[in-house]
This record gives sequence, C-alpha cells and structure tokens, in this order.
Amino acid sequence: MLSKAEIKQIRSLREKKFRDEYGRFVVEGEKLVGEALSSGFRVLAVYRKEEIGEDDMSRISMLSSPPPVLAVVEKPRQGASEEIGEGLYLGLDAVRDPGNMGTILRLADWFGVKTVFASSDCAEIYNPKVVQASMGSIFRVHTVYCDLPAVCRRFRSAGMPVCGTYLDGEDIYSEDLPRAGLIVMGNEGSGIGADTGAQVSVRLTIPSFSEGKTAESLNVASATAIVLSEFRRRI
Repeated sequence: MLSKAEIKQIRSLREKKFRDEYGRFVVEGEKLVGEALSSGFRVLAVYRKEEIGEDDMSRISMLSSPPPVLAVVEKPRQGASEEIGEGLYLGLDAVRDPGNMGTILRLADWFGVKTVFASSDCAEIYNPKVVQASMGSIFRVHTVYCDLPAVCRRFRSAGMPVCGTYLDGEDIYSEDLPRAGLIVMGNEGSGIGADTGAQVSVRLTIPSFSEGKTAESLNVASATAIVLSEFRRRI
C-alpha cells in the first residue's frame, strides 16, 4: 500500500511544472515499463497492481484503465548541443499536439532517425500522452529542444541541406532528395514558421492525387511518415 505522500507526488507528475521540479516522469504498461528498464534511463520505482492493489494503482495511474504496472523514471539531463554528423535528422517546428509528437518520435525510431531537434514550443516529450504515443521510442530517439533556426544555420554552415515541407514545394516523388541533412516538419495548423523557413534550402510537398476538392493538408504525423519513407526509399 502506498502512502498519501507517495500517491500525491506520483499524481503531481501529470503536470509539467512538477515533472521539471522533481526531474522525473511516469511510464505505464508492461511494454513501456519494459522499454524503460532495458534503456539507459534510470528507473526510480516500479509499482505493480498485484502488489499495491487496484485502488492505489487507480490513484496513481494517468490512464482511463489502470495498467498492471507503472514506473517512475528520472529525466535525463540535456547536455550540450548535439553534434551534427552524416545522416538524416528531423526538425520539428512548434508541433504542439502530444499525440502527434509521440507518433513522430515512433516514426523517427522506425526509420532510423536517431536525433530530433525540436523548437522550444513543441510538446514536451515527457508529457504522459507523448510517452504513450511514442510506444517506447522516447528511450531510443534523442530529442533536443533548441533554437531551431540556429540549428538550421548549423546544418547549412556544415554544407548540409535543410529540407522543409510546404503546400507549394517541389513534388517529393520527382525531386532529387539528399542522403543526409535536416528534414523540418511544421506546426499542425500554420506549418513551418518564418524564422525557420528562412533557413530552408529545399522546399518539398506531398502532392494530392485527388481530383477536384480535397483535404487542405495532411496531419503532421502522417506527413512525417510519408516524407521519411520516401527519403529512406531513395537511399
């Protein structure tokens, strides 16, 4: 049985200010807890429903149906700016929806993108909804919150392209795609911001194949899946 203080602290991790204050976040479910335990992250505590009881698990869980297991994990400290090497990197400009953020991390993991540069106004990766949507990929994909336009300039200074997705860009299926560089995906509603966009050297679009009236745009996570798949297909 958990003490009231333990329950209160774990429940407080629903909010970013307490995740920042305590330097920890919550992972729920057998798969995600297993991913945490096998990662390089420090797991501070593991709570099993069979040990603490269903009532206590319901109190500390952030899911509608309490899972069989929940873990409290220490947030790693973000070090110095990530070094830029060869290969593909992903940049996210103001992607604020936690579900999209988690799904994009999962896609980066699937397509072998090891580092994601995220603007400071992106959804926080330790948000419970991001953690769940990532399906464990937050433990394998290194996410760096940064000044994204400055990171774009670093890529260009290193002679590497910065590719951005736009409604009026060049057809991704017919354009020559680089084997290395930064791919930038924009905000769910407004796309890539002006400051970041000023650094984009390759403007791409995913063409619509519908005739007549069609959807205005693609969901950013869906677009990311198509873009990463096309880049990898060419390599």
